Amino acid sequence: MARLSVEDLSFAYRDREVLRGITFSVAAGEVLGLVGPNGCGKTTLIRCIDGMLTPRSGRVLLQGQELRTMHRREVARAMAYVPQSVGNQTSSTVFETVLMGRRPYLNWTVSPADEEKVAEALDLLDLRDLALRKVSELSGGERQRVMIARALVQETGVVLLDEPTSNLDVCHQMGVMEVLRGLASERDLAVVIALHDLNLAAIYCHRLMVLSAGTVYGYGAPEEALTEEMLRTVYGIQAVVKRDLSAPYMVPVRPGHPAGEV
Repeated sequence: MARLSVEDLSFAYRDREVLRGITFSVAAGEVLGLVGPNGCGKTTLIRCIDGMLTPRSGRVLLQGQELRTMHRREVARAMAYVPQSVGNQTSSTVFETVLMGRRPYLNWTVSPADEEKVAEALDLLDLRDLALRKVSELSGGERQRVMIARALVQETGVVLLDEPTSNLDVCHQMGVMEVLRGLASERDLAVVIALHDLNLAAIYCHRLMVLSAGTVYGYGAPEEALTEEMLRTVYGIQAVVKRDLSAPYMVPVRPGHPAGEV
């Protein structure tokens, strides 16, 4: 049974249709990358899956149970969400913020086991030295890693991330994706990540789902989904897709230049 299933999901803001007929599933241990140009519906889809938005039709299932039948505490124990943007207004420390991810399990006290899980997450995301710093004092990339750590300590079977690497330098981008890919395998997580960087997605995602104007244009392994035709049709760019490494990668071609001049 898939950890996460989305069946024929559609969503509209009033009369403006944003998503139409989205169907896919994610198994334990799998990382699925959502890719597509700005405005294609990636963030809206993730918010529908998380329950922040109510689909017009279709359904979301967690371990076979329909999302809308579950209590919010049940959902929080089954699925974690990392938003695209992270505010900096909180006066909480990094440790306190990550500890909030344990809320679905806490009663009146924080146990040593809870604190240990927070410490492990801080180590995974290279945040231990920032543990006592206020989140409001951090850079955008550091705050993003704090929110990922908070999601990981929820110990859910499904993790949703909306552009988690957008504020990170290339070293931390790869570090975060290494952690997510590794944890998907080690903890049997189903991970769904919206990404703009197609090359990063091709390296770390088992499958890619290409969204275009609110529908699924392509779905499959990176070598199947990342094609020159897709880049022309969906992104409106000319690019060369290279296949001489372990994962395909695309090189954009400047307008007016032959494909060989990349």
